[in-house]
Amino acid sequence: MDVMKRVPIKEQEPLVRAKNFEEVCLGYSKEEAMEEAARCLNCKNAQCVKGCPVGIDIPAFIQQVKGGNIEKSYQVIAESSALPAVCGRVCPQESQCEGKCIRGIKGEPVSIGKLERFTADWACENGIKPTPAAEKNKRKVAVIGSGPAGLTCAGDLARLGYDVTIFEALHEAGGVLVYGIPEFRLPKERVVAKEVENVKSLGVKIETNVVIGKAVTIDELIEEEGFEAVFIGSGAGLPKFMGIAGEQANGVFSANEFLTRNNLMKSFKDYDTPISEGKKVVVVGGGNVAMDAARTALRLGAEVHIVYRRSEAELPARVEEVHHAKEEGIIFDLLQNPTEILVDEKGWVRGIRIIKMELGEPDASGRRRPVEIPGSEYEIACDTVIMSLGTSPNPLISSTTEGLDVNRWQCIVAEEENGQTSKAGVFAGGDAVTGAATVILAMGAGKAAAKGIHAYLSAKK
Repeated sequence: MDVMKRVPIKEQEPLVRAKNFEEVCLGYSKEEAMEEAARCLNCKNAQCVKGCPVGIDIPAFIQQVKGGNIEKSYQVIAESSALPAVCGRVCPQESQCEGKCIRGIKGEPVSIGKLERFTADWACENGIKPTPAAEKNKRKVAVIGSGPAGLTCAGDLARLGYDVTIFEALHEAGGVLVYGIPEFRLPKERVVAKEVENVKSLGVKIETNVVIGKAVTIDELIEEEGFEAVFIGSGAGLPKFMGIAGEQANGVFSANEFLTRNNLMKSFKDYDTPISEGKKVVVVGGGNVAMDAARTALRLGAEVHIVYRRSEAELPARVEEVHHAKEEGIIFDLLQNPTEILVDEKGWVRGIRIIKMELGEPDASGRRRPVEIPGSEYEIACDTVIMSLGTSPNPLISSTTEGLDVNRWQCIVAEEENGQTSKAGVFAGGDAVTGAATVILAMGAGKAAAKGIHAYLSAKK
């Protein structure tokens, strides 16, 4: 065994997986996981823990895997994370825990994410559940949204003995985990549904099809329903567009709509919610959501181009997702930007006009600013355009809640360390506060808010 190199992990072959929605990564066996865990140096001052937004005791859980004690390993993770099988699949470990791994200085970092995934999957297959609170205190807390922030906050509060109810606007719990991330990256029934059930096993109740701000307001939850505190983890589901000509044409989608129809409403299985199955699709954007939309369109049978205005070095998507997209045949048109969507006489997309770019001086984000090259415009023929330019929070909740401050992007203003908003007893975190970000950062915000709510309610006794 070469301790400087990771134990390889099996994946579906690119040309096979490009035609199905089965999970790309096949995971470690127990023997492979134990071998990979043996590479961990078990650092006393573990930098990997400092890189984890939810503070998992990474060396401790890996040492248990190394010894073959997988149930104990799961319990170590479950003390800090409500969604380990999810995080092991979709967290950007390369820029967080694995990015700080000492083993990675001279070799390859330990595959922390794949070991977390293995542990959580093993626990699920063997019926292992997180440990619920020994006693309940009967104090009611409402959580709005059942995405990663809401599930984490609810789980942590339930462990502390609170009576927690999650209110979810859609018909299925999971938030972005069910509507935003494709099946081939995050299986819904085998992974997401089981993690939601684990949170419910702690005593959390989930009410679906409840739109806060319409069915009931936050003020009514507090004043009429007896909830002593509320956590807003409603995410950021309002898509952004470029404002260019032709965006209203048939065949133009936001990535949110395209992915929701496929992931939550199963349009790829000939359900009653079909989505246009383009033969040539252009995805505008370079983040993880753009990769998800492009790889989904590919699996529906399209030729797919990703148009991004910066170079590959500036792509915000995870390196692994870009690598997988290239392997599967996605075409990357980099340093290019749309100027117009071309529409036929019946109102359908027939193409997209593109201008080439070059990189200038760095902008406020620290990345070099893309600058148009005059006279470089050309057209790409296509029948579908998917805009993946980010999202912002829906203003419904903030506009129906008295005394809740928002910023100019309609994000709720909340304290980073505890989630406290401008309204007493109301806390918030995740994409509703930061705008679109990662699953693990939303979970970190949910944990911080749970601590804040506990401190707030403890002081109210």
